Amino acid sequence: MGLPLSEFYPDLGGLADAVRNASGVIGLAIIAIYSFLIAFILPLPSEVVLAPVRTGTLALGLPSYAEYAVVMVVSGAGKAAGSVFAFHIGQEAKESGPVVRFLRNSRFNIVEWSENKTVELARRYGYAGLAMALSVPFFPDTLSIYAFAVLERDYKKFALATFAGSVGRLLVTIGLFGVIFSII
Repeated sequence: MGLPLSEFYPDLGGLADAVRNASGVIGLAIIAIYSFLIAFILPLPSEVVLAPVRTGTLALGLPSYAEYAVVMVVSGAGKAAGSVFAFHIGQEAKESGPVVRFLRNSRFNIVEWSENKTVELARRYGYAGLAMALSVPFFPDTLSIYAFAVLERDYKKFALATFAGSVGRLLVTIGLFGVIFSII
């Protein structure tokens, strides 16, 4: 049977549970809202959106591969929308710096590491670098999105890169961890 995905995800006031137990069209809306929020404010992993398909609670009446595809598109669109919002905040932070100051004053050095890696990827690969950074499973996207948002200016390319990175991340998660979950 395998370990339940809930063992790997923190709960934030029931939000993660709502995503894990998402069902039907309303469940897709919950997934979209969660994906929007994790793009700019919640440092939570996006992989939790796969749980309703894996556990069978999504129940859209489609084959599981089609349900995974629908969840990936909905989650990617939600994260792209949230990323554009974060991008706008990042553009404003260039002027005033409160978001960057807040992130720098956080208790983990992960901010500097994430910022350095994101800046390096952005300089070397542009928007494709952002998509690559966002394809890393179980790493909160918020820091990478804000770090990249301060460097760039094109909203459309930013949204496309975050969508591609979000879908890529879910594909990597299914590819790598799907095998592990079937063994455990």
